[in-house]
Amino acid sequence: MESQRRTKDYGFLAAKGMLMGAADAVPGVSGGTIAFITGIYQELIHSIKLCGVHALQVLWRQGPVAAFNYVNGAFLLVLGSGILLSIVSLSRIVVYLLNNYPELLWSFFFGLISAAVYSLLRHIKKWSIPLALTFALGTAIAYFLTEISPTSIEPTPVYYFLSGMLAICAMILPGISGAFILLLLGMYSHVMLAIKEFQFSLLALFASGCIVGILSFSRVLDWMFTKHKEITLALLGGFVLGSLNKVWPWKETLSTMIDRHGDIVPLDERNVLPHTFEQVTQQPSFMLPALGLMLLGFGLVMLLEFVGKDNAQNHASG
Repeated sequence: MESQRRTKDYGFLAAKGMLMGAADAVPGVSGGTIAFITGIYQELIHSIKLCGVHALQVLWRQGPVAAFNYVNGAFLLVLGSGILLSIVSLSRIVVYLLNNYPELLWSFFFGLISAAVYSLLRHIKKWSIPLALTFALGTAIAYFLTEISPTSIEPTPVYYFLSGMLAICAMILPGISGAFILLLLGMYSHVMLAIKEFQFSLLALFASGCIVGILSFSRVLDWMFTKHKEITLALLGGFVLGSLNKVWPWKETLSTMIDRHGDIVPLDERNVLPHTFEQVTQQPSFMLPALGLMLLGFGLVMLLEFVGKDNAQNHASG
């Protein structure tokens, strides 16, 4: 795949990485969903899986250039740079929108993720009872995760490492948000603060956990896609559908908590209709702009699907 890419393609790849990074900053949206929508998911999983013992053997015997090519290094470097750039820069904008215009931001992601369900399931050629049951199981698991109330803790160094392991596994799964897993663990605000204030020792612990987690879990996912692709797609499609419960734009806050910075944050919420939202919160629901953003998110996924098909046809004909 690397040899087929031109300079322009790497620019698009970096942009996809930035989208993944921005999505992972939002509790409820998965960077893995963005990777699948943009057509790079299986290449990402396979490339990460290659970063193991054999890659070290290639490095030792043939040198750094051969090892870099073996693991699809250009792909990983460009995509990873886009993700990191986004987390440091664009994620601040996403968090600002999340704090000030949550209904509009959630609406955009709701439309995007709704279309992602189609993006996943369209690859299943023939449905069967086991596939339908797997899809239902994935939906139930994701829905259950979105119903769990977040916790609040004072983290230890070991907790930063373990949180990184769990969060990165969720981040590369379509429909399961790594940021939301951090929220459930009570680590979201701690990690975001460490990023914002460049607390390198804590970030190194978190990153170490991410590396261990992703190198281990990528092998499982690569095996699943290789041996049981349609079952895997049905399960991931269920994850994405179930996650829509978390990204519904209009919510009523049932209980709150005070975090370590003295800010009041929602602890328990339930989804409501726009009209009920206005009655309960005395705030505008922005229903028409929100519906427009839902359609925009949905349309962007359809556009990416069309572009992906067109690029695949061009590569095949070339």
